[in-house]
Amino acid sequence: MAELRGPDSTYQQRRDAFAAEEHRLAGISLRFSLLRGALFLAFVVCLIVILVRGGRPGWEWWAGAGFWLVAFLGVLPRHERIVQRQRRYGELRRINEEGLLRLERDWDGLPLPTLPEPGERDRAVARDLNLFGRASIAQLLGTAHTPPGKADLASWLLRPASSQEIANRQAAVAELAPEIDLRQQLEVGVRPMEKSPPDLETFLKWAEDKPWLLDRPRLIWLARLLAVATPVALLLWMGTILPIKIFLFLAMVNISLGYSFRERTHGSFNRIEAPEGDFQLYADALERIAGRPYSADELQRIAGDLNVEGQAAHRWMLLLHARVELSHVRHSSYLYLILQSLLCWDLHVLALLERWQREAGPRVRGWLAALGRFEALAALASLRFENPGWSFPVVAATEDFCEGRGLGHPLIRDGQRVANDVTLGPAGGFLLVTGSNMSGKSTLLRAIGVNAVLAQAGGPVCAESLRMPPVTLGTSILVEDSLAEGVSFFMAELQRIRWIVKEADRAHAEGRVLLYLLDEVLRGTNSYERQVAVRRVVLHLLKQGALGAVSTHDLQLAEVPEIAAVCVPVHFRETLHPGEDPPMTFDYKMHPGVATTVNALKLMELVGLGPEEI
Repeated sequence: MAELRGPDSTYQQRRDAFAAEEHRLAGISLRFSLLRGALFLAFVVCLIVILVRGGRPGWEWWAGAGFWLVAFLGVLPRHERIVQRQRRYGELRRINEEGLLRLERDWDGLPLPTLPEPGERDRAVARDLNLFGRASIAQLLGTAHTPPGKADLASWLLRPASSQEIANRQAAVAELAPEIDLRQQLEVGVRPMEKSPPDLETFLKWAEDKPWLLDRPRLIWLARLLAVATPVALLLWMGTILPIKIFLFLAMVNISLGYSFRERTHGSFNRIEAPEGDFQLYADALERIAGRPYSADELQRIAGDLNVEGQAAHRWMLLLHARVELSHVRHSSYLYLILQSLLCWDLHVLALLERWQREAGPRVRGWLAALGRFEALAALASLRFENPGWSFPVVAATEDFCEGRGLGHPLIRDGQRVANDVTLGPAGGFLLVTGSNMSGKSTLLRAIGVNAVLAQAGGPVCAESLRMPPVTLGTSILVEDSLAEGVSFFMAELQRIRWIVKEADRAHAEGRVLLYLLDEVLRGTNSYERQVAVRRVVLHLLKQGALGAVSTHDLQLAEVPEIAAVCVPVHFRETLHPGEDPPMTFDYKMHPGVATTVNALKLMELVGLGPEEI
């Protein structure tokens, strides 16, 4: 039903409902706070009376102090549960508020996700297309919070999937899109990891390590024998059947074994104790996604990866936590001495932990990977839910061109976004985009690139329809010089173009297609040399079967015979309104042919540089 109401009304309704519950629980929490204060005050009054009367106030004051203290301690856990519920509903309220901010594309109001930084090979494309950082695709998909989820999402944006994998992800995203409660309950459980991501590498190394005690069955059987013989000897001594020295001998054997293997047993306990606490942060998320009936193959695979011998991953985690707590006995000197002398405690606990290590340990990394895939799919599903007018693309090797109908830029909100029909290819031609300043040329190129990224990540695209082959992206949009590296603007452009040409050669050799997007290419040189250089570059890319678009202010470029023979010219235009405010408007609609107007001088006049200054 949620999608029938629309994402905005759904988020508003859920925000208001969670805010009301948060407010109600805040009132209950306040009453509990007052009750705790009153109970503690009553205990303090009784204590003061006892102290004033020198410890002989009468039994009723002692009973009163004990009663109020017990009542105070009994209230604490109930109050803590109320506070935890209040915080959870507060987080759910904020999650729905952030959903509304995403619909408005309010980048300043949205939290900035910290996805892994792209490598040197991907940094240029990621920057050109605003994949990471503020006002980016990553911020639009900002519902992933676990380290595996964020790593998967970043990888999917940078590494195109195969056609079959894209289809599998699309089916999973479509199934998860209406499951808003599942997605938000999952998110609220993992949001704390955004501020303090757990470091599980130490725990994973232990889980995947080879057990020590299980490879020594004789030692295990000795510990079992002692765990039976020692209590029996104690009971027989209490029944005056055996002398006490037999019990004392067995107890000393237990203590001696514990001391002899203390470095091994306590070392293992210390190795697992702290990181296991971080590992338990994933239990709630794994419980949310396990055991549900899924239709999509990808979701079924994830659910299958979260089971070991028919038992769900979160239950294995609870079992591990219970066994780790058994090792905490070593922190209590007297209790530890009793259990170790009676039962040879350390070896039994280590055996339990190593059985878990052997049975479930090798699957732990797979559990986290499955959670990461699910969280990345849930992020794409949120994008689908929030944009019901978007479509799933067709990405197939049989396609020889890229065709988008009603294609717009995903980072521009509804109501401001202008969509265009765009076709790139088939191979042997390219789209030449001309137009005046601020008319929308660069935005069109970015819209093509960003939608190609979303398509190959398995998500929906900002278009009525999109058909394309699997592509490798090569972009030259935001190029900068570098004083530190001694690279001029023109040299930086050349290096970027060189990389794109190499990628086209590699893609052609491997039977892939390069999608290139060149914005004002080689603007760092004069018009004549730019035309010669662009002709060489574009003709080489076309020879390698690449698809792409080139934007330029140089209208003469379209008159170069070799370029005119292979380009499909389109342009954007502006409309002047002399004496009005604003004096110039843009419709951001793509028109056929080369631009017939320019506006640089007009824009200079608008900023105060009149004809005499110019």
